[in-house]
Amino acid sequence: MEESKLLLLLLPVFIIQLGLMIFALVDLIKIPYTNGPKWMWGVIIVVVNIIGPILYFVIGRRNY
Repeated sequence: MEESKLLLLLLPVFIIQLGLMIFALVDLIKIPYTNGPKWMWGVIIVVVNIIGPILYFVIGRRNY
């Protein structure tokens, strides 16, 4: 019983994490220039869970 409650609590976090990672990876592929190599940002987005995509959007994107 406890495990099912824990899974229900973690499910929204997992969905947000997955959505944010997919959105960041799609943006990384589409954007022509980034601050640093694209391969590095791809690794950060995938490996560093929720913080990786946030770092990419704050630091990694170039606005020109």
